[in-house]
Amino acid sequence: MTVTSPEFVAGLVADAEAAGITGFVAAAVINHDGRTLLVRRNPDDYLGGMWEIPSGTVEPGETILDALYRETTEETGLTVDQVTGYVGHFDYRNSRGGTTRQFNFAVTVEKTEPVVLTEHDAHQWALPGELPEVSDAVRGLLTC
Repeated sequence: MTVTSPEFVAGLVADAEAAGITGFVAAAVINHDGRTLLVRRNPDDYLGGMWEIPSGTVEPGETILDALYRETTEETGLTVDQVTGYVGHFDYRNSRGGTTRQFNFAVTVEKTEPVVLTEHDAHQWALPGELPEVSDAVRGLLTC
């Protein structure tokens, strides 16, 4: 079963719902020349100034993979070419006090430049051993 199969994605959702998770986020791990694309949250946002991988909320009626493609383009201007793997998930307390599960997928993009930010104030291509201020969950994801 591939990570892009409806059965695999449905299993991710079922596991999250069984754990009482109320929000879903899809995230893209985009690597290029040994570096990972990171974006920085605007200072006035929830967790402002924190670096993260491009990600966003799965909207009602949307699959996790639909959200992955949409959010990657919306946040970076980059177009996902292929989903190459599922790299795990982590849960966190969201700004509304609920629990969100972030599903993380390794992807390739059609072109790595230009990165056009709409929701963040900076981006960088970071080496795993030289990450800026990221959450422990993101650090664990990128350095494992």
